[in-house]
Amino acid sequence: MPFRCAAQGVIRLTAAGMVIRLNGRRDYSRAMENEEPPPQPRRRGFRTGRLEAFSDGVFAIAITLLVLDIAVAGDAGQHLLRSIGALWPAYLAYVASFSTIGAVWLGHNAITEYLEHADAAFVRLNLLLLLVVSFLPFPTRLFADYIRQDSPERVAVTFYGIILLLATLLLMVLWRYAVRAHLVRPDAADEEIQLLTERLTPGVAGYLVLIVAGLFLPIIAVIGYLAIALYYIIPSRHLYAGFITRLLGKMGG
Repeated sequence: MPFRCAAQGVIRLTAAGMVIRLNGRRDYSRAMENEEPPPQPRRRGFRTGRLEAFSDGVFAIAITLLVLDIAVAGDAGQHLLRSIGALWPAYLAYVASFSTIGAVWLGHNAITEYLEHADAAFVRLNLLLLLVVSFLPFPTRLFADYIRQDSPERVAVTFYGIILLLATLLLMVLWRYAVRAHLVRPDAADEEIQLLTERLTPGVAGYLVLIVAGLFLPIIAVIGYLAIALYYIIPSRHLYAGFITRLLGKMGG
């Protein structure tokens, strides 16, 4: 235990009972280095557990809110069956949005599966993605309400397509940033990384084409949005094999 004496400088009592006289800062630092290990550096980055749990919660809430916009008028009465059938635009919008959120969640799940850790920029990009996903029920409702009103229909479908494009674009940006920032697990195969990159890319071009098509053929554009979501949902054989191999490795470890 070190203590200071006015005339003798710094004196240190070691565990063996020996007294060491230290007359200067240099000697004191040297003694400290010889007897005490340097402090361990703080762990850099964020663990992915809380990020995944929070993201899954937002996805679950957003996908649940979609069905709340489907409702039959209270005065349907004896024409209930006809009223249910008349809601087909709401059904189409619901299926397209549900499939899109499901596809984004699957892509997000694949990304986090390959992460070793996250950094501050990745967490903020993830928040932007969740911002767009949680906003999706609103353009879904607009599409269902204005689908057969000519000019408003085109505006609603175009706005709907832009939000879908943003969600897909942010998902792709999230993955590409993870790869460039070396956040991916070192044991991830290059082939798996390349396959996931290719898997996330085609939807962006497809949405751009369909947004333009929606100005002339709104219903066809929404069906196209659904087709893109189904493309993401249908599993890739190579990626699926990689996930199974990684899962078995974790169970074995």
